Amino acid sequence: MLKPLIPEDESLRHAFQWLAEQGHCTLNTVEQASLRFDLGPRDEEFLLRQFVYHHGAASDAPNSER
Repeated sequence: MLKPLIPEDESLRHAFQWLAEQGHCTLNTVEQASLRFDLGPRDEEFLLRQFVYHHGAASDAPNSER
């Protein structure tokens, strides 16, 4: 069986929800969530994998289509 994507830890769950509401997430956005919800390095890495690395590291790069 697959595990649900939503984390069980309350602080991490709130951070996950907050990031989902932000739309476009960058390294800075995840860092803000980590500080705002008092997350540890392991939780921050989880959020980075879900919101930044999963969508490509280019999400933090300047728009190159110009």
